[in-house]
Amino acid sequence: MDLRQLEYFVAVAEERNFTRAAERVHISQSGVSAQIRQLERELGAELFDRSARAVTLTVAGIAALDHARAALAAAGAVGQAVGEVTGLIRGRLTVGMVIGCTLTPLFDALAAFHTAHPGVEITLLEDGSDRLVEGVRDGTIDVALVGAANTAPDGLDALTVISERLTAAVPAGHPLAKRRRVTLRDLMPHPIVCMPPGTGLRAVFDQACAAQDLRPTIALQASAADAIAGLAARGLGVAVLSTSMARNHGDRLVALPLDDVRAPALLTLVWKNAHHPPVRELVLHCRKTFAGFSSTP
Repeated sequence: MDLRQLEYFVAVAEERNFTRAAERVHISQSGVSAQIRQLERELGAELFDRSARAVTLTVAGIAALDHARAALAAAGAVGQAVGEVTGLIRGRLTVGMVIGCTLTPLFDALAAFHTAHPGVEITLLEDGSDRLVEGVRDGTIDVALVGAANTAPDGLDALTVISERLTAAVPAGHPLAKRRRVTLRDLMPHPIVCMPPGTGLRAVFDQACAAQDLRPTIALQASAADAIAGLAARGLGVAVLSTSMARNHGDRLVALPLDDVRAPALLTLVWKNAHHPPVRELVLHCRKTFAGFSSTP
């Protein structure tokens, strides 16, 4: 057996699906299947029960999984130890990014990191903030840019990039457009267009409404600020955005600061394994690119 076979075995065990495992390790499904079959022949036992829709481990597979993970970790540690001595970092880095993010300093940091450490394979994935935080906690994601309400997630290292209050935004002809400021209660007669649950902005909005026992009518949800602004500009509801998001669409929407929502929405970089060289180096690059970008209420 070789490390490649063990890598494919672990990928299938964790994904519970040959197709997803193949996408994860960047080879064809037939290639993964062939390598797993070869490994099973060498071990003299089937590792997976393929009879159901979801692939599950056999008793032999369960017995082998922890050892396979340990072997891969040991191999990675060898490369890491040599890399630290020679100054060359190798390995893999999984970076999470909240859906709809267009924060160019993150892209700049990833580009600078790739240039400095071409031996590290970067995987970028998008998801809701809640699931990204879970991934960082359980180790399946190394670093993630997430939205949060009020404070960064507990138990993780964090770098807050943006901290802003919520703002309502409406087109010029809207009944609220002539007001300088509004409260949450002023929004309640109107349909709301906002981000979905699992995002920092939505968490701040939901918590603020719950604190006043208000029940807004969420008419439409979108993950991208541009989409929310576009829907609101067409009269489909009052947009709930951050201050800078609303400002970016000042050509078609009137921004109305929410007087009674003091808690900020945060955009925060989070990580856990600060001593892992790829994580450490990417965080350093992010600190540099975010240095002139941070925003406060």
